[in-house]
Amino acid sequence: MGVAPAENRPLIGSVQITAAERARRRNVLAAVGVGAFMSALDGSIVNTVLPVVSGQFRVDVTAIEWVVTVYLLVQSGLLLSFGRLGDMRGHKSIYLSGYALFVGASALCGFAPGVTFLVAARAVQAIGASMLIANSPAILTHVFPASQRGRVLGLQSTMVYLGLATGPPLGGWLTSLISWRAVFYINVPVGLLAFLLSWRFIPRDEPGKRERFDVAGAATYVFGLVALLLALNQGQEWGWTSAPVLGAAVVGAAMLGVFAFLELRHRAPMLDLTLFRRRAFTAPVLSAVLNYMGTSSTFFMVPFYLIQGRGLSPGQAGLLMTAQPIVMATTASFSGSLSDRIGSRIPATIGMVVLAVGLFLLSRLGGAAPFGAVAAVLAVVGLGVGLFTSPNNSAVMGAVPQERRGVASGVLATARTLGNVLGVGIAGAIYATSLASSGSEAPPAVVTAVGWAILAAAIAAALGAVTSATREA
Repeated sequence: MGVAPAENRPLIGSVQITAAERARRRNVLAAVGVGAFMSALDGSIVNTVLPVVSGQFRVDVTAIEWVVTVYLLVQSGLLLSFGRLGDMRGHKSIYLSGYALFVGASALCGFAPGVTFLVAARAVQAIGASMLIANSPAILTHVFPASQRGRVLGLQSTMVYLGLATGPPLGGWLTSLISWRAVFYINVPVGLLAFLLSWRFIPRDEPGKRERFDVAGAATYVFGLVALLLALNQGQEWGWTSAPVLGAAVVGAAMLGVFAFLELRHRAPMLDLTLFRRRAFTAPVLSAVLNYMGTSSTFFMVPFYLIQGRGLSPGQAGLLMTAQPIVMATTASFSGSLSDRIGSRIPATIGMVVLAVGLFLLSRLGGAAPFGAVAAVLAVVGLGVGLFTSPNNSAVMGAVPQERRGVASGVLATARTLGNVLGVGIAGAIYATSLASSGSEAPPAVVTAVGWAILAAAIAAALGAVTSATREA
């Protein structure tokens, strides 16, 4: 029997290569997915142990809040810088360095002898988290073809939502069974597993153009954004018209103005502001801000409604609120796959409309609604978020050239942070104003105040539906 003609043999080889390539992509997705789960888990699990930590270190709520605040500020300020460094130096190297920092800092958090040490360790942990978050979408976009981008970003979102949903019950269980320190130590084995998976399977991408990093742009951006976020984050606590809040807001706005001035004149800017001339990029970024304003208002205000307004225990309220992240997790992958087939604009816009409707219904529940109805409305809110996020993320990542994907990841993550801070700040201000005008903190007044705050979130979501519907396909 003769040897098969040469033109017939590559068919088998191509099948083998295709199978190997599919396996490689699955492994990359698993590596990035574990990291997404861990980052989200850490973000949600810490809040559950703050009262315990406060009691052990004998500090008040104002001091212990910095465990969360410093993480938010440091991570937000560095997202864009590490996204740009990933574009310049290669995303894998920055991503692996992020794991090393995150795991090491998690161990230090668990070891912390006092609150000052814990806050400092959380700042280092946030540096590692920003390196992970800013580069993971770029890695997935680089490894997977555009025809699968929505699906894989949806699967990543699913892991994020699972981490958010798992954090509170896991944190309570670990604290009661072992210690609050176990909440941080749990990141060590999970992080090491994710590091090994990433080191083994994520391909080493070629560095971008040999350009000098924009140090001045990075510095002005970090200081400007951190100052602005500090004002928004602490406005409710310090007073919106207090000197520290107004001063931070003015400094933040001025520094961001200087940042824009520098970027427009730099030959290799950290943030290419010409990206925002593209409606295909700017509109989904703005939609993301409005989406996160709506969702963060829900997570912030619903506990007040359930605990102070309806008399549930924290455990009962937490269990009821899981309806939202569970639906978010089960919907994200489906909506991403749908966007691969029909485009991102339609599913993202439908998601924002559903979110706006869900938030409006949530704001009108009142103080006598059955708890089953509350869970159903929270599920509608989760459905809207799940339908929106994956297609919108895919739209942002697909609107930039390959050499700017890290920056796009950083912008997208910053939009999430800005939306979260704005949502909590505005909802908190409306809630406090409503309670003050009623002159009471009785359950009916709480229910009314929460309703007004969530109604504002519904308006933000409706605006997001408009920006999503009117962008380029």
